[in-house]
Amino acid sequence: MKCRTHSFANCPWLKFSTAPLALCAIALLQGCGSTEKEPEPVVAVQVAAAKRGPIAQTVSAEAVVSSLHQAILTPKITSTIHKFYVQRGTRVRQGQLLVELENADLASAEQQSKGEYEQAEAGYATTTEASLPQQIQKAELDAAAAKSAFDAQKKVYDARKELFDEGALPRRDLDAAEVALAQARSQNEQAQKQLVDLNRLGKAEALKSASGQLAAAKGKYLNAKALLSYSEIRSPIDGVVTDRPLSAGELATANQPLLTVMNTSELVAKAHISQIEAVQLKVGNQAEIEVSGVDEPVQGRVMLISPALDPGSSTIEVWIEAIKPGPALKPGMSVSIEVNAKSAKNALVVPTAAVFKSPEGVDYVMLAGSDGKAHQANVKLGIRNKELTEIVSGIKEGSSVIIVGGYALPDNTKITIEATPAAEGEKDSAADDQKSESTPAEKATATSPAQGKE
Repeated sequence: MKCRTHSFANCPWLKFSTAPLALCAIALLQGCGSTEKEPEPVVAVQVAAAKRGPIAQTVSAEAVVSSLHQAILTPKITSTIHKFYVQRGTRVRQGQLLVELENADLASAEQQSKGEYEQAEAGYATTTEASLPQQIQKAELDAAAAKSAFDAQKKVYDARKELFDEGALPRRDLDAAEVALAQARSQNEQAQKQLVDLNRLGKAEALKSASGQLAAAKGKYLNAKALLSYSEIRSPIDGVVTDRPLSAGELATANQPLLTVMNTSELVAKAHISQIEAVQLKVGNQAEIEVSGVDEPVQGRVMLISPALDPGSSTIEVWIEAIKPGPALKPGMSVSIEVNAKSAKNALVVPTAAVFKSPEGVDYVMLAGSDGKAHQANVKLGIRNKELTEIVSGIKEGSSVIIVGGYALPDNTKITIEATPAAEGEKDSAADDQKSESTPAEKATATSPAQGKE
């Protein structure tokens, strides 16, 4: 250190003033200046080598578990609950009777309608098999009789006309025969027309009338039967009863939930994913469903990707089907899903914690140089997940990438490399292995009594 010194003899304050010596000492100190440089900072970091290996890009999101097949059963009629045949947790089969409502009035109405329907069936059979054929048969006989009468009267008239022409018959007898012939002709034509009409129109109208009465009776019966069936609530699917808000004796209101049945063997996790991530997914992609408190995730696959955005959140709904749900996964649970969007088998990868983004939006990593300094390297990224990131370009395999201490580290900063916990563990393990590999002679030497005395 160089210092400009002053002697007390030359101090101007001592010549012209009685100021304390302290003032002179201050001036003496102000004349001193330091020329030493501050030491360059050294940052401790941890590094890992960029290496090749498999990597998969994943999409993560929160989801809610739902049953793929579920039914909320609501009665179609309002009636008092007569009896429940199931409880919550009861396993049921498709078509199984679950609850019965009061139905005495509906049962009697159904019986009455059934009787009227059977009566209409009998009337239809009588019309088609007895009444109508008899009417047609009578019309045929009448037509045949009228035809015979007309033919006979025609012969009488022809005979009398021949006699009249010969002058052997008076005129009044010919006129009487002519009148009788006209009457027989009219009766024959009427009988023939009645037979034709009965065959053509009467038969069709009679059948139509009988059919209409039968259909009306059948419709009334089916309606009464349907109303009676509404009093019996049956399961539309196989599953488990998960909700039963009412009890026997209470009033079941039409179109209000009475029972809920879910098929818990087929579950899906429904998640809402951003557009950018959803476009990377495809139906069939492998996925994992993570349940809080359960060590092993449930394996699944993408079952459905909604073709439209959710208008409220501008996200896309994605369904993840659980392959083997297990007892830990239940409908209504909040879970986390992770979907493998794409993968590579031999990619150059580094830990994701080592990748940063500059204010300009450029991706980079910090490398530990051979000169003992950190160097920024801009990189192009590929597949990325929570643990690893693929480096497409910018660094080479084997490059020492700073994985701890690289955040906001200026370029060309001096660094000192610390061992990672994994490396220390490997070192200790190697030492243990080396110790275990010592020869019996070395072990004996290390524990000999003579050495202990020395």
